[in-house]
Amino acid sequence: MLDTVSAWLAGILDIDLLRTYGWRLIEGLKVTLQIVGISSSLGFLLAYPICRARMSRHAVLVNAALGYITFFRGTPLLCQLYLVYYGAGEIRAALTSIGLWTLFREAYFCCVLTFTLNTAAYQAEIMRGAIASVAKVQIEAATALGLRRYRIERHIIWPQALLVALRPLGNELIGLIKASALAAIVTLLDLMGQTRFVFARTFDFSVYLYAAVMYLMLTEAIRRVWDRLERSLGRHLRPS
Repeated sequence: MLDTVSAWLAGILDIDLLRTYGWRLIEGLKVTLQIVGISSSLGFLLAYPICRARMSRHAVLVNAALGYITFFRGTPLLCQLYLVYYGAGEIRAALTSIGLWTLFREAYFCCVLTFTLNTAAYQAEIMRGAIASVAKVQIEAATALGLRRYRIERHIIWPQALLVALRPLGNELIGLIKASALAAIVTLLDLMGQTRFVFARTFDFSVYLYAAVMYLMLTEAIRRVWDRLERSLGRHLRPS
């Protein structure tokens, strides 16, 4: 049985292809990691004020945050990427006048911007749910003791909310890694972009198997890191 499987794998996997074009896949993986790392980090920073606006008592802030979240969660990421990448060309004169065209003409910047705006909407809702899970009586008790809002958030709200939000944030990060393959559609040579390039040169579909394995290894690494973080942050919840 093992011999049969080995022979089958040897038949569909071209080791020479990996030797020749493997460096391209590695370079593409680096670009993917850069895009995902920058987008998820900026998205996290952007998500917090959106989350706070969503939880605000001011109708204008609530509606603005709700509209933002509804749009970016309710429309396909590919559509959003097209709107930024191709839409920027439609307003080139306006972007040039304010000195931003040099950024928007680059596929790399358009991908980072689109992924940042998209993941910020999802992360904002994750944060909102996590913050809402903290019992209000704890906040009221801290306020009665005279603690300032900053200390209440730092010592009471966020330690509990972070534990609740950790797993959904990890899932969002993994989803962003997989969604980043869309960057190849706008000519960016990320992992999928390099894979398409190699396939166009060789017509060997095994390069897609190599790419799939690399994506799988990346998402599995994220899952394991998140498991460790969850166990570390939640160690006080485990029975002794």
